[in-house]
Amino acid sequence: MTAKQKILYFLYLHRTGLTVTLLSTAIFCWPLVTSNPYTLGLTNLIALHVVVVLGLNLFIGYAGQISLGHAAFYGLGAYGSAIATVNFGINPWLAMLLVAFLVALVALVIGIPVLRLAGHYLAMATLGLNFVLHTILLQWDEVTGGPSGFYGIPYLAIGDFEFYDEFRLHYLLWGFALLSLLLCLNLVRSGVGRGLAALAGDETAAAALGVNTRNAKIKVFVLSAVLASLAGSLFAHTYSFVSPDSFNIFVSTDMVIMVVIGGMGSIWGSLLGAALITMLPEWMDLFETYKDFVHGGILVLVLMFLPQGLVTGLFDLVRTRLALRRGQDAAA
Repeated sequence: MTAKQKILYFLYLHRTGLTVTLLSTAIFCWPLVTSNPYTLGLTNLIALHVVVVLGLNLFIGYAGQISLGHAAFYGLGAYGSAIATVNFGINPWLAMLLVAFLVALVALVIGIPVLRLAGHYLAMATLGLNFVLHTILLQWDEVTGGPSGFYGIPYLAIGDFEFYDEFRLHYLLWGFALLSLLLCLNLVRSGVGRGLAALAGDETAAAALGVNTRNAKIKVFVLSAVLASLAGSLFAHTYSFVSPDSFNIFVSTDMVIMVVIGGMGSIWGSLLGAALITMLPEWMDLFETYKDFVHGGILVLVLMFLPQGLVTGLFDLVRTRLALRRGQDAAA
């Protein structure tokens, strides 16, 4: 094996670790490149969406299920942290953990009966969950603030160091996003992840191979809800304000679009999908009124021409072209 082949083999063998390292370096340096608060605020919002979409992709892409109501868990995390810190004076970090635990219990209680459903029945059940929560947030004025929202949520802090500006929040939010990324990458490469991949491919075949499909679906549903809850808590302590419209069914739909465009079953694609859909309104502010129509149109086009998702589909296309070129060269 030549030196070049050894280097290429090393890069291939450690490609995941090297990619994470490069991504972490780029994220660390980004605030040094641009100090524009608006730009940093946009990338911080992408980080929040990345945490939610990573968990949702585990449920949709790896477990092969569908959820159109994940903004409900996002909202529970946000409002739970807001109420715990403002009304009960609980430390924000402790509130995040307590709320995540409670959301996990809620997801478990809901998941046991709901995950007996499949296909569009499961989609409608999760959509109904989001609709019910949104209605509660709107109507329960005494606790949630109703349509006016919930104000005065404290910022996260470590001692006297408070995460209140976009520069400091960048490292906090992307730190959580990278930890979520590492968690998901390790999970999908474990025995549990291989079981989930089998479940997504064919539930009957996975069960025949010894995968406890029911338990696997419930566990990944709870994990995805916990990640959404943590992102919601971070959202509340980042903006110091939450409102019901930040967690309605259209937000849930956008999360699903992020998963599909990035690629179902592609952890790296979750980052691209979250970034693309978050930035899209900024690129086309003239069409802000028609944002939902544009998102729907993009989803239809991706499903028609790249059904595996943008990242997965493009990689498959490149691999196919390279394989065809090698075959032609070998024939020549």
